Amino acid sequence: MSRETSEIYDLAAKKWVRHRQESLSDFTGRPALFDACGDVAGQHILDLGCGEGYCARIFAERGAQKIEGIDISKKMVSEAELAASGDRCQSFQSGDITKLPYDNEEFDLAVGCFVYNYLSIDEMCESFAEVRRVLKNSGKFIFCVPHPAFPFIRLEKDPPFFFDFGSKGYFSARDQNTQGKIWRRDNQSLPVEMHHKLISDYFSKLAEVGFSKMPLVRELGVDEDLMRFDNSFFGPLFDIPLHMLFSVQKN
Repeated sequence: MSRETSEIYDLAAKKWVRHRQESLSDFTGRPALFDACGDVAGQHILDLGCGEGYCARIFAERGAQKIEGIDISKKMVSEAELAASGDRCQSFQSGDITKLPYDNEEFDLAVGCFVYNYLSIDEMCESFAEVRRVLKNSGKFIFCVPHPAFPFIRLEKDPPFFFDFGSKGYFSARDQNTQGKIWRRDNQSLPVEMHHKLISDYFSKLAEVGFSKMPLVRELGVDEDLMRFDNSFFGPLFDIPLHMLFSVQKN
């Protein structure tokens, strides 16, 4: 993850702050991640790429014993600390998720909500190894990423979500980075990046670091309920794969 990424998020930190569902992925991605986590009461959770603490606050509301967040953007961490309002079960620090500052077998659950799209394939592999190191035996690792096919299916550079790989294709763009935008329902746009990986890269790198069980995988997008809720906002993305969710257990 580059220094430029941290600068982008330092500048946009205030726009990311929210206390209810606002951005597209708050509706199309994060609810599936929360569902996959199940009952988190009493758990020690690592929030990778915690941003301004949106997911951490949800986990705290659901009874997690302790949530520790790490993010490359110091301004995002500051916003997370401010929003936590002294809640002692939530703590945050700025750092690199390829070099986690935590003890071995410390966490019951590790989550990464749209963070691995900012890492190269090699960096992602380093982070996967670190996550496995800090997870307890039988601990779960659950993460969401933009669907690898999405930028090559939806070529329009329009709201509410896009990445621009130019003339590159699904295979030729492998391990290359590009910029994009995702929108909030109040029409504010937010900067996002995608370091493209093939679907097979996620499987192979999880296996390479020792996650030997087959991951559970979900492909996520706009459903009929979201269309009924706000057709004008979600409509341009209906029937398009937006995200992928992976859930794997350490054994």
